Amino acid sequence: MNRDLEKRIRQMSEALGVPANFDVVFRKIRIGSRDAATFCIDGFTDGAVLQRIIQFFIGLKDDEIAADAKAFVERSVPFNETIVTGDWEKALLLTFSGMTCLLVEGFDDAILIDCREYPARSVDEPAKDKVLRGSRDGFVETIVFNSALIRRRIRSPELRFELMQAGTSSQTDVAVGYMQGRVNKQYLEKIKQCIRDIKVDSLTMNVESLAECIYRGSWFNPLPKFKYSERPDTAAASLLEGNIILLVDNSPSAMIIPNTIFDVIEDTDDYYFPPITGTYLRWSRIVITLLALFVSPVYLLLVRYADVVPDALLFTLPKETQNVPMVVQFLILEFAIDGMKLASLNTPNTLSTPLSVITGLVIGEFAVSSGWFNAEAMLYMAFVALANYSQSSFELGYALKFMRVFLLLVTHWFGIWGFGAGVLAILVCFALNKNVAGKSYLYPNEPMGVRKIMRQLFRVNIRTKEKN
Repeated sequence: MNRDLEKRIRQMSEALGVPANFDVVFRKIRIGSRDAATFCIDGFTDGAVLQRIIQFFIGLKDDEIAADAKAFVERSVPFNETIVTGDWEKALLLTFSGMTCLLVEGFDDAILIDCREYPARSVDEPAKDKVLRGSRDGFVETIVFNSALIRRRIRSPELRFELMQAGTSSQTDVAVGYMQGRVNKQYLEKIKQCIRDIKVDSLTMNVESLAECIYRGSWFNPLPKFKYSERPDTAAASLLEGNIILLVDNSPSAMIIPNTIFDVIEDTDDYYFPPITGTYLRWSRIVITLLALFVSPVYLLLVRYADVVPDALLFTLPKETQNVPMVVQFLILEFAIDGMKLASLNTPNTLSTPLSVITGLVIGEFAVSSGWFNAEAMLYMAFVALANYSQSSFELGYALKFMRVFLLLVTHWFGIWGFGAGVLAILVCFALNKNVAGKSYLYPNEPMGVRKIMRQLFRVNIRTKEKN
């Protein structure tokens, strides 16, 4: 065997951990009268395709083999997706990514053949982003499949997906998607530069790790800076509106940026129903979300000032004796709801029904009868728990939860003045909050901001939207 080839095989074997790594497949073959070797990761490679390619190589004659790697690929490699590179770090990275590395005697460059077949689940409807009407497919953990689901909906030459890597060790693939003629190019370049500047060992938490690396604002600000969606139709619609989406390999969620509070709170169902129904659903969601924020602090205020409550609202006051202060009841129930969520996540499906019965009947009924909680506190917190699911953003739900707890505490400590100051602080938090683009979180970006904000509040038909 040629010494140069032996040296390259030895270097690649050491880097790939052959034979220590059981899932790294190394094989020597003959192409005409030349020695060659292939390296691939078992489980990432379509074995049937690779077998046919190797059979083709073995059948080649010397006069069919070109003098260099590039000419050999053009004339003798029966596969579309191939890369020729003399950068051995790049060849190693692509091999770990699932491509098959071919080293041939007499060629200075490595040939990478993309016959990958990643393990993947089916593109079923995501459990979190369900709709009453519309497409039933959803993103999966494979980035190539996710980009294909979007391209199926946008067959335009303006659609771009630029592939980048982040993470020193993980080298996680990040696809930046945008529409060439509609995106803000200055902001697009800013996002790409942020990804290039990421200095972390690994994107351990996928989209969340990427979000923390891109946005470096105050960690204590709970309002979501990104919109996440597991639905390709939502991602496609956002692209057509001029937004940028980020797809991270191993994550079934797309990050949509930039966004306002209206983008976070809107739902796919708004667009799968007629305009009047979509507008009603949107306003219902907004009102219910606001009620979830204010219902328990307002009730605490009524209990504190029971002597000035109008006669028409006396029925809302507690009928039983308060053995535990109302604010403590609300705080305990806030934590209890999260505890039940965590319990439901770790409960096997076969036991989910018994858990619901225990939670609803045993805990709910006996918590009131034992004197720990008043029925009114249980009722309002049950509404809050259900209202949090009226919009699909978990991040927004927890942001409102933190604000609600803050409002409860200042109302308990300072009464009506604390409630007013708390509401003002929440409004200031929303008003001063900026999205990733540095724009207002409450007001759509220019131009035509007034028209845009009306489109966020009211669902219009597609012809009217196209005219504007």
